[in-house]
Amino acid sequence: MIQTSPEQKKYLRSQRREKSLVLLIRFLLLVFFLAFWELAASLGWIDSFIFSSPRRVFFTFLEMLKEQSLLSHIGVTLLETLVSFFFVIILSLGVSILLWASPRLSHILDPYLVVLNSLPKSALAPLLIVWLGANVRTIIVAGLSVAIFGSVINLYTGFQEVDPDKLKLIATLGGQKREQLIKVVLPSSVGLILSVMKVNIGLCLVGVIIGEFIGARKGLGYLIIYGSQVFKLDWVIMSILILCLLAMALYFLLSAVEKACQRGR
Repeated sequence: MIQTSPEQKKYLRSQRREKSLVLLIRFLLLVFFLAFWELAASLGWIDSFIFSSPRRVFFTFLEMLKEQSLLSHIGVTLLETLVSFFFVIILSLGVSILLWASPRLSHILDPYLVVLNSLPKSALAPLLIVWLGANVRTIIVAGLSVAIFGSVINLYTGFQEVDPDKLKLIATLGGQKREQLIKVVLPSSVGLILSVMKVNIGLCLVGVIIGEFIGARKGLGYLIIYGSQVFKLDWVIMSILILCLLAMALYFLLSAVEKACQRGR
């Protein structure tokens, strides 16, 4: 059995204290912000009709929860985000592998990928509505378009940075591109793939909201647009806060998957 030295125990205790302190400060900052927001609205420092307040947002949340409409909107946005995220994973991995396997094709497509990645995706949303119609398919494509190009670039760059000596060893032993991919490239890129996916889940959510702004009749993006149009700003702020919580939950879920994979390796 491995014995822990006093210095190691002291270091571990200090790390636990530091982690607890960070969590406490995060919590206190949130509490301070909510308390100050409520106080400012109550004392008239800000217009509660425009800026709402934690109390009004909370009661709006409970009211819509009782009407069973809120969960439907959250479910629609979550489903669209997960579907677009699934397609981003499949397509970005497939295209990245294709580019890695064909250097000529990668040289041809590289400038186009850079341009498409730099293009503001909100500019594509009106065109997608015209091309595909105002439906769920358009919203999923909007979510996919925000994440796919950056994902392909990052994965392809990571594939190129795999240890060349290992690739040469596979080739020396008579292995082909397929063996190099399965035995070296993909196993070496698991951490990269998971890191890229953590970023992509948030980008897919952003793209879905952009799509819902223009062509949806359900979802949190629709609630934000509709609430701003009819001046129900409690709906708008509540939806934004729910989106923040949803993004955090999805990110931490993927972080847990990443940690589990790291422990398993």
